[in-house]
Order: sequence, then structure tokens, then C-alpha cells
Amino acid sequence: MNKISLAATAAALAFVPMAAQAQNLAPAVVAVVDVDQIIQTCTVCAAANTQLQAQVTQLQQRAQALGSPLQTEEQAIRTAITALPQGQQPDAALQTRIRNFQTSQQNAQTELTQGQERIQRNAAFVRQQIGQRIQPAIVTVMQQRGATIAVERGATLAINPSVDVTAAVLAIVNQNAAALNINAPAPQAQPGATPPAAQPAQPPRPRPQGR
Repeated sequence: MNKISLAATAAALAFVPMAAQAQNLAPAVVAVVDVDQIIQTCTVCAAANTQLQAQVTQLQQRAQALGSPLQTEEQAIRTAITALPQGQQPDAALQTRIRNFQTSQQNAQTELTQGQERIQRNAAFVRQQIGQRIQPAIVTVMQQRGATIAVERGATLAINPSVDVTAAVLAIVNQNAAALNINAPAPQAQPGATPPAAQPAQPPRPRPQGR
């Protein structure tokens, strides 16, 4: 008799709807955070952004300092080539001048490219440090407000202002007054990587007369 009762009980449980056995999820409580606003306006963020902009300005000034003499030399070389008799090639002195110009031009381009890459790494490094401060601040505000999920403001179409907790997160982030490091670590070289060999500069061909 006991075996029959146990079998009947097991069969009855097998037909209980799964929804009755599973625990219902609690309604989600959403908090919205404008991360971009915090990155731009937090105290240490604004200071870091100012320093990054100074790096950009310095690179622009360096580009102008490198470019002006190169433009002058390029024009002088073009004038010398144009003055050559029809069909005559540049002499040894002019060819050397052309090669020196092209080397300087390549070196300038390399320097400016490396400068741009360095600033991009610095900006990403700053953003990483800010993120490390914003994340725990968001968690703290979620706990204070009873939120179960946080959403970035840029991912929403429209919100009720009552769910925007940006100001509260910003206030917590501003409690940490330690300055951000705006100089990213140098990139590590890939093992086994061999830099490409420099190609010798080729002097430009003289322009035909009358053009």
C-alpha cells in the first residue's frame, strides 16, 4: 500500500505546472547613470581632460614647427628642379638635398604619428581609471536606492528624471580627490616582432618645363 501511495504522489507532482515550482523574479528597479557626463565633469576628470588637451595643443604646435621649414625646403627644391634645362637630371648636390628633405619629412611624420598614438593611449588610460572609480560608486548608489539594474544614459530613449542617479554617483566619485595618471604605460613589444627595414628615399623626378 505504501508503494502505491508513493507512486501516486510522484505522479501527481509530475503534473504540477513548472511556474508553480519556480520562484518568481522580483520587479526590476532601474537606475540611469550618465557616465559621459561624469567623465567630463568630475573634479579629477576635468583636471585630467585639461592636461590631455594641453598634450594635443603641444603636438599641434610641434607639427607646425616641423612643417614650416619642410614646406619652405620643398618649395626651394621644386624651384631648383624647375630651373633645370629640359631633360637634365639633378646634380649630386641637389639629389643629396632631395634625399635629406625626404628623410626629414619621414622623420617628422613618424614623430607626429607616435605623438598621436601616445595621446590616444593616455586618453584611454584616463578613461580606464575613471571607470574604476565610477563602477563602485554606481554599486553604492544602487544599494542606497534599492535598484537592481543600472543603465547608461546613452542607451535609453527617454527616462523619468526620478530614476536618474547621475548626481549621486558623481558626488561619490568626487570624494576621491587623488589625481588621475595621464601618462599611459608604454606599449609592450610583441615577442618576435621585427621592425620593418627603412626604405631608401627616392628623389622626385624633375618636372617638365612649361608646367
